[in-house]
Amino acid sequence: MEQLESKKIKEALSNHGIIAFPTETVMGLGVYFDDEEAFHRLNDIKNRIPNKPYTLMLESTDKIGDFAKIDGKARRIIEKFMPGPITILLNCNDNLPFWLDMGTGIIGIRVPSYSVTLDVLKAAEKPLLVPSANKRDDKPARNSDEVIQIFEKSINYVVEGECLSNIPSTVIDLTKEEIKIIRQGNISIEDIKRVVEEKR
Repeated sequence: MEQLESKKIKEALSNHGIIAFPTETVMGLGVYFDDEEAFHRLNDIKNRIPNKPYTLMLESTDKIGDFAKIDGKARRIIEKFMPGPITILLNCNDNLPFWLDMGTGIIGIRVPSYSVTLDVLKAAEKPLLVPSANKRDDKPARNSDEVIQIFEKSINYVVEGECLSNIPSTVIDLTKEEIKIIRQGNISIEDIKRVVEEKR
């Protein structure tokens, strides 16, 4: 990523802005995780009722423990499937901003493997809250042109590019003893359970 684009990404985010960028699944929207004003702007442009938390996107799996509790089962899944197209739901740490878990005690975390997405996170220099780039109940955008068509001038900066698969990430709930799949993506529940059972 060019230095100029990195600067524009950071400038947009630092001014309570919303950026859009490609991921290995669908286009994502991003705001700084600790920016409450940007969080509310994100809800507004997505026409989303603020009753569920957004996914927290991190540059590295090393940072997961800063936000969530990691048990042995979660650690095995993290080691096998992350970075990659998977979002894990974990019990969150205490004293996080309210909008990170919306009072649920649960936080969704994703660590991407796509180099373009990682460049965006490096430019941002701290974690982002990242939902898919769509309005409520609509299909996610698949490229930067579609983002512009959907949101017009509501986005402060758009990173151009294509996504890799256009299939949303697998979402799994690891907050209880039994692993539960919330959304099926390229990684199946059978793949996940096999990894957990192999290590016992």
